[in-house]
Amino acid sequence: MLSKSNWSSKIDDIYFMKKAIKLAQKAYDIGEVPIGAVVVAPDGKIIGRGYNLVEKNNNPLAHAELFAIAKAAKKIGDWRLEGCSIYVTLQPCGMCFHAVGVSRCSRLVYGAESPLFGYPLDSVNGIQIYKKHVEEIVGGVCGEQAAKLLKCFFKKRRIEKGDRDEK
Repeated sequence: MLSKSNWSSKIDDIYFMKKAIKLAQKAYDIGEVPIGAVVVAPDGKIIGRGYNLVEKNNNPLAHAELFAIAKAAKKIGDWRLEGCSIYVTLQPCGMCFHAVGVSRCSRLVYGAESPLFGYPLDSVNGIQIYKKHVEEIVGGVCGEQAAKLLKCFFKKRRIEKGDRDEK
């Protein structure tokens, strides 16, 4: 299911991922794990935006993808986001991947890999009914930039907590 995009879609993917990275920067600036997401309609318009607010809202469900999906659904007046693409700066966790599938987004484009918390996107395991709606998954778009923001955030957090071994 992971695929490589053609050139024109690759340019669009970079453009929209940079929008998601700007949202991740907003999360970083307020002390949240820097993850951002945008939902793009088939006509190329951004219809949903979100960034992590887990700490601020004291809510483990306050993930970037869930905000972006909810806003997109509200904007179009339908929970079915068929034909839409979601761009997220980090490989989604299981909860968020299934939300992408339930919302019927056709494409998932993510930046950095998340070996620890990311949903195993190539796995044949998992709940297939949700995976069937996501027709294309593209990984690694602006991945270095997204990963750098995450690494800076966690390094800063460790330093603030007094881990003197950090350099």
